[in-house]
Amino acid sequence: MNLPANSPAPCACAPLPAFTPARADGFHGVWYGYTDGTYYAGGLGTFPQQIHPMAYHAAAAGERGRTFFVWGGAKAGVPGNLLTTISYYDHATRMVARPRILNDRHTNDGHENPSIMLDRQGHIYVFSNAHGTLRDSFIYRSTRPYSIDEFQTVLSLEKTMNFSYAQPWYIDGLGFLLLHSFYGCRDPIRRLYYNTSPDGINWDYHWDLNEVNPRPAFALIPGGNYQVSRAHGATVGTMFDYNVDAVGRTNLYYARTSDCGRTWKTAGGTAITLPITSIKNVALVHDYEAERQYVFLKEICYDDKGQPVLLFLTSPTEANDTTTPRTWHTAHFNDATGRWVIRDTFVSDNNYDHGTFAIDSDGLWRIIAPTAAGPQPGRTGGDMVMWTSQDQGATWQARALLTHGGPYNHTYARQPVHVHDDFYAFWADGDVNKESASSLYFTDKHGTGVWRLPLVMAGDCALPDLAFTPIPNAEQSFHRKDTDT
Repeated sequence: MNLPANSPAPCACAPLPAFTPARADGFHGVWYGYTDGTYYAGGLGTFPQQIHPMAYHAAAAGERGRTFFVWGGAKAGVPGNLLTTISYYDHATRMVARPRILNDRHTNDGHENPSIMLDRQGHIYVFSNAHGTLRDSFIYRSTRPYSIDEFQTVLSLEKTMNFSYAQPWYIDGLGFLLLHSFYGCRDPIRRLYYNTSPDGINWDYHWDLNEVNPRPAFALIPGGNYQVSRAHGATVGTMFDYNVDAVGRTNLYYARTSDCGRTWKTAGGTAITLPITSIKNVALVHDYEAERQYVFLKEICYDDKGQPVLLFLTSPTEANDTTTPRTWHTAHFNDATGRWVIRDTFVSDNNYDHGTFAIDSDGLWRIIAPTAAGPQPGRTGGDMVMWTSQDQGATWQARALLTHGGPYNHTYARQPVHVHDDFYAFWADGDVNKESASSLYFTDKHGTGVWRLPLVMAGDCALPDLAFTPIPNAEQSFHRKDTDT
């Protein structure tokens, strides 16, 4: 697909024999983190933002469609090893399927949570991530469309040529674009790479960087990078940062491709030469290093003109404390002026608070995030709040406090691709102070309820339980200064 002339044959992997995944007894999330509160801790089955997407709504599946979702699972009462787990929500029956377990990662490291994508035929692809070069990476493909009963391992990469933080996107007519990180055998720096494939099985570039025609590097900025991406039609956009001294993350960048990685441009259409190697480059949206601010990426959305809106958080400190507020922002590209408009939204109390972001067809902006302090304030997550804006982020209203009165913080809300109103965001909870069990939850578009996925299942499917009745108009509105950059 992207192969240059006279290049060697694409990197291919003969699929292994099909296997039937083990069935879990219910929905359980992995516990992971730093119990001293330095960075993140709790029920992190849907962590981190660099792994995306974790859910996909397939309208053609079943009578009224199904939303397939993956997460870092665990055995009931044993929050230790991370299990690569998949299930779906059936929109006709409002039931969830018994979870299937594709592998055991033999670690509780939430950085090895899976991501998901579907192709045009409805085959489900699950990307089993490594964290650095500690373990192998895998890609699993369902043998039948819209089914989680049987899979094949279509790619197995040993740890010297694996992938981390997989962000797979399927573009109809073009194939797969897999944005990801690779640490290198003796290199702890998080480098950004990508690979492409017509079918998710045969990949256009070699995974081994020492081979001819290796996977292309997207960014090799000193210190490394994190990224968060999203597809909008044939366009895939990614926002990324860079890491000062390989630790502190700062600056905000954006790039896009509309031809599955062949060419890359800025939001305004300026060509970008890859790999990006300099801190000051044409993709820079805002120089937060100059302001001594750390940047924590959240989500990307697109307006009705196809212009990107970036959701991110800034903080004066990399580590967390209980007193410094973290400020959330949107950066909206204005195609008329060719500039980014950056607006403050609201605050929360942890760098790793993470939420969903969507723009409705009527122009309403909607965020679901743990911006309420919750039962364990100052730590990862909190209680989930639904925020909306009717003026492109100039003002925000807290429509509802979705969760309240529980013993644990809720964290890392994730939204499905092609999201359906009934399964609009899902996340996990957990004790941020010590290892605990972790449940999974979801809410609908209008925040009419929060449902817990069943902990114990007697059959192949079950109805979720109503866990929380949201409280309307939970907090006051916010209106803060805008920045035009």
